[in-house]
Amino acid sequence: MKKKMPENNEMLQNGRNLRARSSFWRFPIVWTIAGAIGIILIDTLFRQLSSRVEGTVSLVCTLVMGSLAILVYKLTLTYLARRSTPEISRQRAGMETVLGVLTGAIFISGSVFIIMALGGYSFQWASSADTSSVLISSLEAALGAAIVEELIFRGLMFQAIVQLGGRPLALAVTSLFFGVAHLGNPGATLWSAFAIVLEAGVLLGAAFLWRRNLWFTMGLHFAWNAIEGLLGIPVSGHPAAGLFTVKVNGAALLTGGDFGLEGSIVPVVVSLLISIPMLIGTARKRGDVARNLPVSK
Repeated sequence: MKKKMPENNEMLQNGRNLRARSSFWRFPIVWTIAGAIGIILIDTLFRQLSSRVEGTVSLVCTLVMGSLAILVYKLTLTYLARRSTPEISRQRAGMETVLGVLTGAIFISGSVFIIMALGGYSFQWASSADTSSVLISSLEAALGAAIVEELIFRGLMFQAIVQLGGRPLALAVTSLFFGVAHLGNPGATLWSAFAIVLEAGVLLGAAFLWRRNLWFTMGLHFAWNAIEGLLGIPVSGHPAAGLFTVKVNGAALLTGGDFGLEGSIVPVVVSLLISIPMLIGTARKRGDVARNLPVSK
């Protein structure tokens, strides 16, 4: 019996080491960073590939990149965080994406119309624009940003912080980080970053809490960027060669100035008018679950 004790001790020690390694990878900050690195690497690689091709092939590269990024997200949550991923379930994926696109289209179109009515924007058809090229480039840029940013911010970071400190903290922190992440964009200011905190960080976070679905937030984010690009409005400071040329008149607080629509006070107000009902709906659903009542969808 005494001769087996060292062997038993070694097995116990190996078991402790395995549990320690497992606990390390299951810590929310660790799997968030690991997943984000994987997604960013895939995005960077395919950006390089897309820059060497044009047209439909470039759009296909973006679609492949998105599929691989979603796969990395799923593997990270499944094998590191050790949890299921209903937020990217294929069930109702199409419906949730369409609802997100419609919500984003209403949000951006409404904001643009308000600014137009106040004399801030006027549009003229860009007759020299290559329609197919503009469509593909706008859709490609919008799709890539929507998938990558939503997987990282509302997928990984948001849910990690929920585990550490709850939903209100997750909404506040991810919104703040989302605004800070755009400070390096062309024409960015402290105001534009703060505006993005409210109009994008809070809106997309509220949308995720409301629908508990990344397809919805990706659809919303996609429509937002795509419509801006097609209208020729700078997308968070990045110039867009759209189907229209936009003439900007008035104060930057109204028009967003060189930063584009996101720097305007109008979408900030409109986004809050959309976010608040979403958050109220989320709170009501949680209350229904707590009281074991049927949850309306």
